[in-house]
Amino acid sequence: MPTRDTPWPNGTPCWVDLGADDLDATKAFYSAVFGWEYSGGEPEFGGYLTILRNGRMAGGMGPQMDPDDPARWTTYFAADDAAATAARIEDAGGRVVVEPMEVGPMGTMVIAIDPQGNPFGLWQSGMNTGVQIHDEPGALAWNEAMVDDTAAAKEFYSAVFGFTFEQMSAELAGEGADYSMFSAGADPLGGLGASDPSMPKGWLACFSVASADEAVAVVEARGGKVVMPPEDTPFGRFAIVEDPWGAPFEVLEVQPAAA
Repeated sequence: MPTRDTPWPNGTPCWVDLGADDLDATKAFYSAVFGWEYSGGEPEFGGYLTILRNGRMAGGMGPQMDPDDPARWTTYFAADDAAATAARIEDAGGRVVVEPMEVGPMGTMVIAIDPQGNPFGLWQSGMNTGVQIHDEPGALAWNEAMVDDTAAAKEFYSAVFGFTFEQMSAELAGEGADYSMFSAGADPLGGLGASDPSMPKGWLACFSVASADEAVAVVEARGGKVVMPPEDTPFGRFAIVEDPWGAPFEVLEVQPAAA
C-alpha cells in the first residue's frame, strides 16, 4: 500500500477536494464507488471533511461555497512557499482567487485560475501534508489538465512550478493526440493534453480502482454518467465519468505486472 506521511515535493499534485451541494448524498455516492470513509466536518473548518481510505487521508470534501460554480474536483499542488508561488501565478498571467490563507494548523491554501480559465489550488503543508495514500484502489493515481492551448499551458505551468514536459508518443497517447507528461525532476508528476469537445476540460483527478468496469457500473447505478466507457490503455483500463451532480473524474485499473 503506497503511503506517505511527509510533505510532497514542490509542484507535486498533493491533494484533491470536492465542493458538494448535497454533502450527505455525495458522501454516499463516493463511498459506494471507492469505499471511502470520512472524518472531520467541524463548524470552525466550514464543515470540511477529510476523505479516508484504509484509515489514511485521500482527499477532502465540503459544502459548495459558490452555488454558481460548476461541480468539480480541484487539484492542489504542493508549494514550499504559497505566497511566492501565488506571485508567480499572477506574473505568468494567471489569477489568484483566494490569496494565501492559513487553515488553522493544517497548512496554507491558495485557489487560482490559469490564463485559460482552469481552476487549481496550492497547498503549503502544516499538520496536513497532503494525501497519505496513493496508487491504491480508492486513492489518487494521477492528475491531468486538458486545455485548449497546450503550448500556452506549458509556458504558464513551467513559469509557476518549473515543470519540464515530455511529449508522449503516438503509440502511448493515441494517434494524433497531443499529450505530455510534466515533471520537476526525474519522475512524471502528471499530464497535460489538448482538450476534446466531447470530454471534460481543465484539471481532472484520476482515482485507482480494482476494476474499472465495476466502478463504472456503480457510478451508473448511483445516478452518475459515463463520459468515456472503460477501455484498455498502455497504462491500464481507464474510464471517464461524472458524479450525479456533474463533477467529472477518472478511474484507472492498473493491470498486475506479468510474473
